[in-house]
Amino acid sequence: MGTHTQPRVVVIGGGFGGLEAAFYTRMKVGDRAAMTLVSDQDHFLFKPNTIYVPFGLDPAELTIPLDRPTSRKGIRLVQGKASVIDTVSRTVTAGGEDIPYDHLVVATGASMRAEEIPGMAEHAYMIWTPEEMLRLRVGFDGLLVAADAGKERRVLFLVPPRNKCSGPLYEMVMMLDSWLRQHHARSKVNITWSTYEQGYIQAFGPRLNTLVSSEFDRRGIVGHRGYAVSRIEPNEVVYANGETLGFDLLVAFPPYVAATTFAGLPSDDRGFIATDLATRRVRGLDNVFAVGDAGDFPVKQAFLAFLQADAAADAIASDILGEKPSVAFDPISMCVMEQFDTATFAQVPLRLKDNGTAVEVRPDAGNAYRVGSSPVWRLGKKLLGVYLPWRFGAGEPFHAGAPWKGMEVGLKMMSAAMAS
Repeated sequence: MGTHTQPRVVVIGGGFGGLEAAFYTRMKVGDRAAMTLVSDQDHFLFKPNTIYVPFGLDPAELTIPLDRPTSRKGIRLVQGKASVIDTVSRTVTAGGEDIPYDHLVVATGASMRAEEIPGMAEHAYMIWTPEEMLRLRVGFDGLLVAADAGKERRVLFLVPPRNKCSGPLYEMVMMLDSWLRQHHARSKVNITWSTYEQGYIQAFGPRLNTLVSSEFDRRGIVGHRGYAVSRIEPNEVVYANGETLGFDLLVAFPPYVAATTFAGLPSDDRGFIATDLATRRVRGLDNVFAVGDAGDFPVKQAFLAFLQADAAADAIASDILGEKPSVAFDPISMCVMEQFDTATFAQVPLRLKDNGTAVEVRPDAGNAYRVGSSPVWRLGKKLLGVYLPWRFGAGEPFHAGAPWKGMEVGLKMMSAAMAS
């Protein structure tokens, strides 16, 4: 599809934000634009479900080759890392070529910077890449070996400052508790949690804090809030408040930084691109957008990336079609947190605070702010795990069309019955 006389849409990034933006744009404009997807990987990784890898899942099951859906939708795929964005010549340098654009979406994601915390890279297991999750599997398996030998072990979970989405680590600690119980090893493992935040999953408000506190009590997990890590030594974490906590196995979610920085785009001190909240337009550039973890919205989460990508794609499609944009980014987070024996659903309307560097629950959220736990929510998470690969594998956007409407109706019914 497309000729050199058509508008040229380039999307950088093969993750949630990038694929959603590319497929949503194609859905809206049909063959009225020439589209290119630039990705440094040849596949999409369903990263939220890598939480299952330490417990036995093969990470290969979480990947989708990018060549099939892009070919199906007439989107040119360029495999290579985007290194330069020239906003004057309107080109992206990637894969050994300069790719021209009329509209550009940057969805290059985030990365971790463990070295910001002295000792973290040397002494902690981390959760980010499939390789790190496989390494953590070895660590968890070691707990079972020790328990079988009658030895006790101390596991410490750590959320440091500047982590932008601690939810997966909360999933991990509760999944570990359930998994150890299934293997009759829980009595030999002491589990402790520490976070720099004053409340558990602080950005998502008091209901999540209350629920997590209750879950920790039920599971015998010792939790510490307001513990900002200072440094990590062999078998001990030292905190800024002067406290120390010992460990035999430390699981940490490092500070976030932008995965790629571009000299021509405005950004904050961590490389996240400055944008207009509602449209995701990069500040000062009408035809460049930043979505998902690459942008400056403080919470980094797949569902929020979908919403941002849809807003950017709708703005681009509206410009191409000569229509008025109808979609704006409305930051309502939605997630299902796995725990093996149950799961927690959270829908949280957010607003910016502290000059856009943090978020809080909207005071007028009302019934839109919903939190609840039930084993039934595990089914909801599994359905999402089937629905998303099906949509992306077909080159279709996640958060659009009749299939999503059906999913949305189901989620609303479940949340009305099992969340409050």
